[in-house]
Formats: sequence, structure tokens, C-alpha cells
Amino acid sequence: MHQNEDPGRQTTETASLIRVTVVELRGAVSFVTRRSALPALMRACTTNPHTRDELLERADPYWHGLRDRVANGIAVFDEHNSRDNNRHIHAALRTLKPGQTPVFRIVDDFTREASLRPVQAGCVVINLLARRIITLQDGTTTVTRNGRGEIFDGERNTGAIYVYRLPKTWSLVP
Repeated sequence: MHQNEDPGRQTTETASLIRVTVVELRGAVSFVTRRSALPALMRACTTNPHTRDELLERADPYWHGLRDRVANGIAVFDEHNSRDNNRHIHAALRTLKPGQTPVFRIVDDFTREASLRPVQAGCVVINLLARRIITLQDGTTTVTRNGRGEIFDGERNTGAIYVYRLPKTWSLVP
């Protein structure tokens, strides 16, 4: 999703949202994006990224803007939450609809549970440590080892198609 876009707004382009949780050595982060961004993340996984930053950097040529939106969301999260005080994210997760939740770090059991809560098209966990992609309570999204997507330039789909093929070192868990 474009960083200035309201993920809860129901339009043709945003009607199918998915929760993505990325697990890495430093911890885990969860965010909501359009389901059509998922192939870009799968394409980025083909390069075996080790960090969330690497994953999003490598997805950016295929789904422009997601990297910046997640980075900005984490900066806001860090500004309003601390190791000893997570009341801001707890309040947001309690009151907002799942498709409207901000980008957040998994810092406790409450945020862990929220990071696994599906939105319209489901929930996908990308575990960079284990090279495993887990589809949870899938709505309409199917993660496949091979696929294709359409390049999103930050404002619209361009019509240009890319393909991905996950290495056998990655496991897919339905």
C-alpha cells in the first residue's frame, strides 16, 4: 500500500488486504498491505534475505513504497512505545479494525496474537530465520513456490509482469 493510503478504505485496489508478519533475528514486525504485494515479497525471498530491511529493499522494485511505509511505521511505533510501556500499540490493536492497524513490532503476547490475526485475504508469516512461509487462516490468498506479479510503481500497477521461483531451501506451510 502507498504510505499515505488508508488501508481500511474499501476501494477496488484495497478491497483485498493481507497481514504480513516478518520474523528475523532482531525480532518480528507485522503490517497490513494489499494482497497483490505478496508476489513482490515472494520474489524478494528468492534472494534469501536475512533481515526485514533486506526483504523490503529487494521487494521495492516490484512493489514500490512498501519498504518506506514499513520503515516509517516502525519509526512511529518506536516513538510511541517502549520496552516498559506498550499502551499505545495495545490501544490501537484493541480499537482499530484489523485492516486499519498500524505497523508494529511484536513485543509481547498481546502483539504476537495480533500479528497472527488475519485481515480480508488472510495472514502470512515470513520467517527469514527458518526460510519458511506460513499461511494462517487463509482468506483467498494462496502462496505458491512459483508465481508472478505485476509491478506497482507506488501509484498504480504498470502492466509489467515479473516472475518468481522460491528455492527448495524455503518451505511453504499451508
